[in-house]
Amino acid sequence: MLFNSYSFLLFLLLAFIGYFWCNKHHLAKLSRLWLVLCSLFFYGWWDASYLPLILLSIVVNFSLGTAIGIATQHKTKLFAAGVCFNLALLCYYKYTGFLVANVNDLLGADIQIAPIVLPLAISFFTFQQIAYLVDSARGETREYDFLNYTLFVTFFPQLIAGPIVHHAEMMPQFRKLRNLVIDHGNILKGLGFFTLGLAKKVLLADTFAIWANAGFAAPQGIGFAQAWTASLSYTLQLYFDFSGYMDMATGAALLFNIHLPRNFDSPYKSISLQDFWRRWHITLGRFLRSYVYIPLGGSRKGTPGLLGNLFITFLLGGIWHGAGWTFVLWGALHGLGLIVHRLWTMTGRRLPALAAGALTFLFVHCAWVVFRAQSAQDALHILAGMFLETPSLQGLTLLPLAAIVSGLAIVWGLPNSREAMASARSASLPATVALAGLACASLIALEIRNATEFLYFQF
Repeated sequence: MLFNSYSFLLFLLLAFIGYFWCNKHHLAKLSRLWLVLCSLFFYGWWDASYLPLILLSIVVNFSLGTAIGIATQHKTKLFAAGVCFNLALLCYYKYTGFLVANVNDLLGADIQIAPIVLPLAISFFTFQQIAYLVDSARGETREYDFLNYTLFVTFFPQLIAGPIVHHAEMMPQFRKLRNLVIDHGNILKGLGFFTLGLAKKVLLADTFAIWANAGFAAPQGIGFAQAWTASLSYTLQLYFDFSGYMDMATGAALLFNIHLPRNFDSPYKSISLQDFWRRWHITLGRFLRSYVYIPLGGSRKGTPGLLGNLFITFLLGGIWHGAGWTFVLWGALHGLGLIVHRLWTMTGRRLPALAAGALTFLFVHCAWVVFRAQSAQDALHILAGMFLETPSLQGLTLLPLAAIVSGLAIVWGLPNSREAMASARSASLPATVALAGLACASLIALEIRNATEFLYFQF
């Protein structure tokens, strides 16, 4: 069930009504059960065969987390078993086919395996539960109620594409008495965020997808104008698609008085690659820093160790996004970029903010080409068209040019959704009219176009 669909709007309304009806009648446990059932229905909408896997994952992780919490010995072994279980699950479903294909290519073998369907959101709910086990082992969280734990994992606004949340920042919100009653302020904010996210997805991201898909589908011999049109279209498509999802997730959660952690903060306004990773997929960066970079030694092993840890962390971040050499290469590029940034900062020199921002955006933009391409060779074709072809406007049409200029103006010149919602007076007439207009335009677009998945559903 896609956020950008009429079926989800109906589902959201019914989930909201049922949840607060239960709370109104002081049936708090039943209200949480209702949200769990709604979330499982939401997850199973795509394919009910996904449900046994996520339920198995929940049961195993809850059992191990509980055992870790009460254990006086063998805590480390229980924790290791939990991490191995989660990683084995993720590796089997996400990377088996990739590994077998590469073994066949390397050894000239012909190993055949049955097709493995990648379960939706497995990367997100696996990382979320690994974080829970780590927090349990550190004594930072406890959950001995299976219903509460299931709600923590499956809460539908953040289930499919994040943010990756911690138990300690979510479950206390469900227990607060003031969160069990309808909050009209949160409803207004939630609808505002949801409308902005819907508009980003159906009006902007899906439009840029047309030109991005056309360029990346036939990269061989691509010209200068077409290469820049395709690459910038994808850079903007991914921005509006992911930020649109985050806005809609934030808005949907607010309807239930739940505040999700910030996961997106104008990343294309960054003035360094480090700054970019503090703004893009913030909770993934938090996970990688807390559970990969720091355990590897962080900056405690001197400069060579620090640089090596940075590279390993972002290489794993690339692999997390998908089973393909383009994802590996994209992660490696960001790891190398962060190494260069760290070495540059050690010199004590500073670029002017405008130059630093432009250089950061250009690097991120070129790396997105590798991320989007079907192969490294296809990425090289696009990059060659961008930088090696003679600059020419041949093949450039007015509509994509105007859209790209407008998209960049929005990204760089306008406040992001959180800033806009914070600055707009609650229920002010101009804000209400603007949001109503965006909502109408988005619903019309849904009628004209088929609903499309969010890009991060693939990861």
